[in-house]
Amino acid sequence: MGMTITEKILARAANREKVRPGEIVYVNVDVAMTQDILGALAFPAFRELGIPIWDKDKIVMIIDHCAPPSTLLQAGYVVENIRFAEDYGIKHFYKMQGVCHQILPEEGFVKPGAVIVGTDSHTTTYGALGAFSTGIGSTEMVWVFAKGNLWLRVPETIRVEIEGNLQPMVMAKDVMLKILSLIGTNGANYKALEFGGQVTRDMSMDGRLTLCNMAVEAGAKNGVIEVDEITRSYLKGRVQGEMEPLKSDPDANYSRLLQVNINDLSPQVACPHSPANVVPIGEVIGQKVDQVLIGTCTGGRLEDFRMAARLIQGKRISRKVRCLIIPASARIYLEMLEEGLLKTFAEAGCVISNPQCGPCAGVQHGLLGDGEVCVSASNRNFMGRMGSTKAKVYLASPATAAAAAIAGMLTDPRDLEGGK
Repeated sequence: MGMTITEKILARAANREKVRPGEIVYVNVDVAMTQDILGALAFPAFRELGIPIWDKDKIVMIIDHCAPPSTLLQAGYVVENIRFAEDYGIKHFYKMQGVCHQILPEEGFVKPGAVIVGTDSHTTTYGALGAFSTGIGSTEMVWVFAKGNLWLRVPETIRVEIEGNLQPMVMAKDVMLKILSLIGTNGANYKALEFGGQVTRDMSMDGRLTLCNMAVEAGAKNGVIEVDEITRSYLKGRVQGEMEPLKSDPDANYSRLLQVNINDLSPQVACPHSPANVVPIGEVIGQKVDQVLIGTCTGGRLEDFRMAARLIQGKRISRKVRCLIIPASARIYLEMLEEGLLKTFAEAGCVISNPQCGPCAGVQHGLLGDGEVCVSASNRNFMGRMGSTKAKVYLASPATAAAAAIAGMLTDPRDLEGGK
């Protein structure tokens, strides 16, 4: 019996020829990432050990939730991060330069076949580059800092074959929302979601990152996509050395094979308060909107802003709406500046923010008040996620979010492009 991509990576990291789902293995960690809040919870416990970090060159620290801090509590987290980085000589320290899940791929910390752990659930994002990546708790990170390894149960794998052709104004986010509607929020608990099929192979790296980012919304331990020319093209100039071509064996065992045809897929919307509570845009047209968020580690990449600008160009957003534009990294911000996208958004009346997590993290500006409604290109719409527990968040693609900003209500972005 062959192995899946995930099994191959974990076997290599455990110095074994083979592993099987359900086995407990100790794996060597290639990169360990902390974000400002959950990292700050780990640092005091590690200091108490009185030992050096196992490999400070393999640690990446990022301040993205409290960027910049808006409360004394957040300021305390930032100070703790800065002091820890200085005391332990952490050179890979990104202070308010963007969201961790964009910075790691951009800066070349993600390599095919690597094992990457982070103190954030959306660490699953890096599987888009053929890595095994997963979120861990702060206490687990203390162990990783000390030992450089971690025990994991080898997950079963669900293979998701995405076939067909994307229709105009339908994005990777719509595809993932459709998949979540089929799997549910617990349908992939502690399993790997392996994305394949022609749609995945044709998808840009921005789109692939979106798929793997939201794998955790189905309960997945990790998301992963096999390495191909799109992967190699993205990594060229970012990482050094040879890249291991990782593919599942033809006789690999899957716990489930899910086939998704998106030929007739329309823009999708996840209604409150679950990412899997998904309906076609036609079922929610007319829902009033107070805020629109285009950004975060899910919908804040260059491809996303190009699509949003395509719809907003030459228009003004509704007077009823505040539209937040939050790039996922400083690099993306600069690219938007060079392409004139920031000018497009500013002239339309949008609020442009520095790269950060923003209201998606529930700790920064852009929070919702009682009774308010937000259409967000982010990954979660849990009750109270963006402020008031009496507010509502609808998840959608950057295209659908941009259309809502213009119309002041949920609307089909295809209508703004001159028909379906």
